[in-house]
Amino acid sequence: MRSRPLLLITLAVLFAAVGVFAWLWHSGGEEAARMAKAEPRQCLDPASDHTGPHPGMVYVPGGTFEMGDTVYPEEGPLHQVSVKGFWIDRHEVTNDEFAAFVKATGYVTVAERPVDTVAYPGLPADMQKPGAVVFVMPNNVDGSGNIAQWWQYIPGANWRHPGGPETSIEGHGSFPVVAVAYEDIEAYAKWKGTSVPDEAQWEWAARGGKKSKPDHEQPKEANTWQGIFPVLNSDEDGFVGLAPVGCYKPNAYGLYDMIGNVWEWTTGIYEGDPTRRVIKGGSYLCAPNYCKRYRAGARQGQEVDLATSHLGFRTVLDAPAP
Repeated sequence: MRSRPLLLITLAVLFAAVGVFAWLWHSGGEEAARMAKAEPRQCLDPASDHTGPHPGMVYVPGGTFEMGDTVYPEEGPLHQVSVKGFWIDRHEVTNDEFAAFVKATGYVTVAERPVDTVAYPGLPADMQKPGAVVFVMPNNVDGSGNIAQWWQYIPGANWRHPGGPETSIEGHGSFPVVAVAYEDIEAYAKWKGTSVPDEAQWEWAARGGKKSKPDHEQPKEANTWQGIFPVLNSDEDGFVGLAPVGCYKPNAYGLYDMIGNVWEWTTGIYEGDPTRRVIKGGSYLCAPNYCKRYRAGARQGQEVDLATSHLGFRTVLDAPAP
């Protein structure tokens, strides 16, 4: 279901004044597709997920830290939070892992189900069909700041076809699963015997033991956007789109991709609105000129029933320390 179809997705700051740079990106989308073909499809050995008392998970010791940040208003005020120790998936849930869940349960995701047009009247014709919101890198933009130039609702887009019906996850089993709504990730976690992390757990894990003084610099060991968003990605980090899990150095807790690659769901209710949850970590679309949310303290709201191509998840487990 799509409760806010005109929002598409809430991102930080609208891109403006792009006309000055038009000469840089006349072939942006086409060049991105060309570069993506040469990118690796696997970075971690899947066998390494089958070790330890809770395979695929890392134990994060408890602690007290100053939660939040000061870059955007919704990140504050800074406040002290204590977290008990917990286990967390060492990387984002992959397509292969989610496929195993679907095979075992027959689960159908929100983006694959018929849209309830009675509950949500007035939807445009395309949004009356099952689908998801997809980032489509434009070859040029008009400078109006209209995000519909790069965010499109595409019928037939879902976790199996994250870019639309003509795309596939075949050969991309090690990539993070995307186009999953909040209901979908809760169902996966229940099947696995885990749960969705709350916002404090997620942020504490992402900080890697750092209790204060968050780093505001664009990280080098993360899949983010280098260049002028949304039309020029210089590929300095090795990827112009999603990366397989674990392609960058883990943090101090041994966790991969807590920052960048895909946003991740948490249980946090955003601004008191139960139809929106807090997502954390930023994605490969975060760039200094547009979305400086490649930080542990960053947060934004996401409609629970809106599946998107840059949002995934990982799970946590309340169990004794190793």
